[in-house]
Order: sequence, then C-alpha cells, then structure tokens
Amino acid sequence: MTKYIVPAMTCVMLFSLSSALAQTHSIAYKNNTFDPGILKPIDSKLKVKVGEKAPDFTLPSLAGKKVSLHQFLGKKNVVLSFVPAAWTPICSDQWPGYNIVKDLFDQYDAILLGITVDNIPTLFAWTNQMGQLWFPVLSDFWPHGKVAGEYGILRSDGISERALFLIDKKGIIRYIQVNDINKRPSLEVLVHELQQLPK
Repeated sequence: MTKYIVPAMTCVMLFSLSSALAQTHSIAYKNNTFDPGILKPIDSKLKVKVGEKAPDFTLPSLAGKKVSLHQFLGKKNVVLSFVPAAWTPICSDQWPGYNIVKDLFDQYDAILLGITVDNIPTLFAWTNQMGQLWFPVLSDFWPHGKVAGEYGILRSDGISERALFLIDKKGIIRYIQVNDINKRPSLEVLVHELQQLPK
C-alpha cells in the first residue's frame, strides 16, 4: 500500500476536515438527500491517460458564465472534481470538504472545478444548502454528460463516476483517480499529487 507523506499542519487540517464534514452533512442535509444504496463501484472505461493533454471543454456555471478549461492554461493548475449526482449523501459531503481546505489549493496554485451531469437549477438548490463554495460549479447536463463521456467516466445509468483529474498549467493530465462511487476520495492523496506538480 502506498503511503503519502504530508506536512504535520496538513494532517491537522485533514483531521479537522473529517469532523467538519460529518457536522456539515447532518445539519445542512438532514432528511434531504436521496440514498441510492450501494452502486457498482466503477461502471465506465477511461478514455484519457496521465501524460496526455486534457480534453478541452466549455460548460455553464452557477455564476451564469461559461467556464472553459483552456482559460486556465499558463495560469493555474486545475483539479476537476466530477461527482455523480446532487442531493446524494457522499457528494453532499465531498464539495464542502474542499471548501474547508481552500488554502491548500491556493498553496499549489490550483483551481477546483466541480462538475456534475445535473442541470443548473438543481445545482443551484443543492449548493445553496452547502453555503458559498469558493470554486466554480459546472453543469455537464446538455448535451447530457458530454464532458464526462469524453473523459471516459460516464456510467451506463447516465451519471458520472466520482473522479478527480489533476491538470497542470500546460494542460497535461498529471493524475487521475476514478474512485469507488460509494466512497469519498482521499484528500491526503490529492494533496500528495498537488505537491508533485512542477514549480
């Protein structure tokens, strides 16, 4: 099993994150999330690889503007966080967790883009329950799941995998994690991969 070394302060932040997530879910989403039960862990086949140029895309955001991957070229490292569906328990915990550790993304000059196949009104209502998120939330609703499909993470039931893609400032994919859809991805692993990016 691979061990990841992260600074002591980061470990404290990660521990605090776990506690905060439990509280966030219980307060903001009590009786409001749909539990789909245990799903097939992974139900797609990747179409991209580490070392390749990330497929470009343009998607509508909750802010009312379109956001394109290419707009960050030469400016920011990008973390794409695909989550399967709004108003489900694990997804409702994952993004608020990133809110808590914004400083880590800043430290590695990275922007997070949250993406789901839900439409804008659904995403508005869902994220409104989370409080203000620091990162753009994008809708891959129409054409349905087009971006998820291009990356090879659109499942047979029309939702995306729970996946992370780390893309450097040159637009090259540096890390891919297609997680068991039933589990939240490890923040510790993502931090480790951010540390490996070229300075």
